[in-house]
Amino acid sequence: MRKLLCVLLAAVCLALTALPARASFSDVAPGDWYEEAVTELTRAGALKGYPDGTFRPNAKISAAEFVAVAVRLAGLPEGQGQAPHWAANQLQGALQAGWYDWDEIPPTGETFDAPISRQLAVKILMKALLPQARGDYNTESAKIKDFPALDGRYYEAVLAAYASGVVHGDPDGSFRPRGTLSRAEACTLFQNAARAQSGQPSVPSPEPSPAPTVPGAVQTRQGGASQNGWLQVKGTQLCNAAGEPVSLRGMSSHGLQWYSQFTSSGAIAATAEYGANLFRVAMYTGEGGYLSRPAEMKARAVAAVDAAIANDLYVILDWHILSDGSPMAHADEAAAFFAEMAQRYRDTPNVLYEICNEPNGNVSWPGDVKPYAQRMIQTIRAASPKAVILIGSPTWSQDIHLAAADPLDGENLMYTLHFYAGTHGAELRSRIDGALAQGLPIFVSEWGTSRADGSGGVFLEQAGVWLDFLERRGISWCGWSLCDKNETSAALRPGASPDGPWGWEELSESGRFMFSRFRGGGGQQAVPGPERPSGRKIFEIALNFSKSLPNK
Repeated sequence: MRKLLCVLLAAVCLALTALPARASFSDVAPGDWYEEAVTELTRAGALKGYPDGTFRPNAKISAAEFVAVAVRLAGLPEGQGQAPHWAANQLQGALQAGWYDWDEIPPTGETFDAPISRQLAVKILMKALLPQARGDYNTESAKIKDFPALDGRYYEAVLAAYASGVVHGDPDGSFRPRGTLSRAEACTLFQNAARAQSGQPSVPSPEPSPAPTVPGAVQTRQGGASQNGWLQVKGTQLCNAAGEPVSLRGMSSHGLQWYSQFTSSGAIAATAEYGANLFRVAMYTGEGGYLSRPAEMKARAVAAVDAAIANDLYVILDWHILSDGSPMAHADEAAAFFAEMAQRYRDTPNVLYEICNEPNGNVSWPGDVKPYAQRMIQTIRAASPKAVILIGSPTWSQDIHLAAADPLDGENLMYTLHFYAGTHGAELRSRIDGALAQGLPIFVSEWGTSRADGSGGVFLEQAGVWLDFLERRGISWCGWSLCDKNETSAALRPGASPDGPWGWEELSESGRFMFSRFRGGGGQQAVPGPERPSGRKIFEIALNFSKSLPNK
């Protein structure tokens, strides 16, 4: 086994002239920081792309995918898997070999397709490919800015990885132990392990490319909770734990009573792979929602929130009032719900609370919305003192000028504005600027490319004007809605898989536009996602070691 491992690792590093082919993925360009790693592994027969010719370097690598690569590189015999999953046998073999523990990746399969954490990935990699490597605690821990965040069970592997040059950390010295890995980063780890085995220098982590900006715009960071931590509001700007401006962009579910299938772990993971760092869970109170079926709707909401957290997304838990109009109509039920949810997620930085979706009808800011918000803020703060709370306003969360004239007391409070590109325009944008000038923090927790009724359009030119406006001001947003409903605001075409992943052809015109804007920058065309092979729920692993190599 040891001899075979050396042969395989050497093949990765030394076969550059033996095979003339280069990596030829449409999304791997000459000069990309990961191009060399992808090329070396491709020439060694280790990589295959997607049917559309892409490699998806920025997609998160799952636990199953990472373990499968390590198993193939090490030539480890497969076990007898317990779950009906394409990688179950490989995962079972790795578990039996002691590369990880049962609780880290349960063999029952519920976390196989979840993104793997950096600390667990390094542990598996070192046990699989460099089991004899060691690192001095004092020397190596001093290199890791966020070493206290590392779980003790990963000390040995991470210190050995730093000592061996397999891991260098981020440019600021952080390791982000609970963060995720992209496929490109995973390639570099495997490349560095091969180089460490053969005595060659490793490849340091690159300086990240700056996010695209608009002249004069607020420059914001992106990324998920593992990178940004607890959010905070400074002035009118949403910021990360370090006080840096941050922008959240993503999708809202439709009503859980109708389209909860599109809040599955697979659907949320697929949204994240297109670049979203936010998901909104729209739990309707009326319309056959929570007030009619509280236990069932709460269970669906919790499942969706947990799936978003597992994918490193920030997530809005939305008390979605609509036909009930005034938030005071069911304030007792809302208080009980938010008390339970704030307690459940009190230690989780991912969760934001939207306490009243769209107050409407005969409601006022001072008489209805503000006293309701004061009660909900007090309720949530009893368990969760730091979470960001989003507050609606009368007239379908458009009367932010009323809130600006009479804001609530407290920290980490933001005020929601909702718009639909086919109905709302310059007047509402002017209202946002007026509220910002008065010091009111704004969060667009719902918007659509259609008219306000969810149909008509799609109004892409008007939507582009809106998103450019929001980007320049550093305002976060959530699009309506992730479902396959037969209306123009739906992001998916009818019949799209509830579990993802979605190819470009499965996104609606609205979905293509919204997904293309998750990373900002004004683009209106995103890189198409992977084609979903017919009959498959899980897409093929991107890093797939050549089956022509011996297994023993």
